[in-house]
Amino acid sequence: AVVSTQSTGQVVGGISEIRDTQCGFKLFTRAAARAIFTRLNIERWAFDVEIFVIANLLGIGATEVAVNWQEIDGSKLVPIFSWLEMAKDLAMIRTRYLIGAWSVTTKEE
Repeated sequence: AVVSTQSTGQVVGGISEIRDTQCGFKLFTRAAARAIFTRLNIERWAFDVEIFVIANLLGIGATEVAVNWQEIDGSKLVPIFSWLEMAKDLAMIRTRYLIGAWSVTTKEE
């Protein structure tokens, strides 16, 4: 894979404690969900990564918990196209937060 789920935190920065940002299970307090989801900019595959970036910038902790998972055939993922989109979105997240184009303080809670 061009971008593995284990390297996304390193590519974007600030979320290296999360090994699999693309895991489908995420649990939030109501306050954390409001603070994070009202600030999302990405609506594609990489939105999971931006969730962790925003949480980190707001000082909201995250813990990874293992779950038993059974893969189901029929994924809508198109490997090469999806990897390219993910790489583009990761670069966009990193760049826009670094230069201040996106900020966690720009949106109302």
